[in-house]
Parts: sequence; C-alpha cells; structure tokens
Amino acid sequence: MHVTRLGLGPLETNCWIVSATVDGPVVVIDPGADEPALFAALGDRDVAAVVLTHAHFDHIGGADALVSRSGALLVVHEDDAKRLAHDGAEGTGGAAFGFADVVSLPPDRLVSDGDIIEGGGVRFTVLHTPGHTPGGIALLAQDPDGGASHLFSGDTLFAGSVGRSDFPGGDSRALSRAIATKLAPLPPDTVVHPGHGPDTTIGREARGNPFWPRA
Repeated sequence: MHVTRLGLGPLETNCWIVSATVDGPVVVIDPGADEPALFAALGDRDVAAVVLTHAHFDHIGGADALVSRSGALLVVHEDDAKRLAHDGAEGTGGAAFGFADVVSLPPDRLVSDGDIIEGGGVRFTVLHTPGHTPGGIALLAQDPDGGASHLFSGDTLFAGSVGRSDFPGGDSRALSRAIATKLAPLPPDTVVHPGHGPDTTIGREARGNPFWPRA
C-alpha cells in the first residue's frame, strides 16, 4: 500500500493520499486546504473518494476544490454531516479561530460504524470514534501486499496524545471509550497515521501514551 502525507493549511493538518499502486487511483483523506501541493502530488491520478475523518475546518478546507476538480465522492460520518454546512461552533469551527466561511459541499455518502469504503484498490473499514466530534471516524486499511494494517486516526489518536474534547460537540468519556473499544484491540504493529504530527503504532501508544486505556 502506498501512503503519502502532506501537511496542509495553517495547522499543518495531515492529508493522506492512499492507493494500492504508486500510479493508480487514490483515496484522499482530510484535504485540509486548497493548496498547490495537493494537486501537484495528485497529478493526473483519478481520485475515487475524498474521506473526512471529521468536520473541523482544518480537515476540510480543500474538499470543495478537490471534489469539483476530480468528481470524487465526498464521504463523512452521518453524525458530522450537518456540521459541514456552517463555520460556527457547532459546525466546522472555523470562525472561532479566525477562519470564517470554511464550509463544505454536501457529502455524497454518509457512513457509520463498520461500513466499508473501497477506492484506489484499498478497502477501508470505518471505525466510529466519537469524542473529538460526534461523527469522528478512523479508517482501518489492510495492506493489499500483506503487511501491517494502517489506521488513519484523524484527531482521535496522536503520537503520545489524543484529540481534544473541549470543543463544542466533544465528549472526553466518549473519546476514551472509543479508543478503548475500537483502537486498543488492534494489533500492536498497526501503523497509525494521525490528523496531526508524526506516525506511530498501536503498540507504541499502548506502552507510552498517558491517555491510553489501562486495565
């Protein structure tokens, strides 16, 4: 599986370009800003889907331009779909950080826990991980070549930390429960690609993350 990371937008949000082959169609996860770097990285490759791990402004800023250019489906969890339409506190949150009018086109597909997203030769399983936002998700992908699985965790799990739950719609108990029930059971060698910061693994977080659930 081929995974490319781009740091986009004012908060250096990780945008992930994922495919089974180096030059085949792709799935784009969290296009945080409409930047030349994103389109340069994509070149003329087909975009099968644009998936948002949640509806915050710094994860959706490039979605409209990318969907309009590529014709790809825009995918988000059903509990965050309405948040895409406005930038207030209960929406994308952009206005609170001085980034007004960061909104998105209506999604083409709403997903829920356990749904499958297929694109770019890769099969993603949706894990509903509320807590940072009500409709936060992580995407679990099996490597087509038989390597370790890959988890695109959005702002649920970071290297050495977890997502904030003090924004409107956040819930610290829900976040802890999601990590304990959806992420902690994954194999230790699962590679974690978070919404911000460096990659990690489930095993590394289980050993050293102070927010990791303990028995």
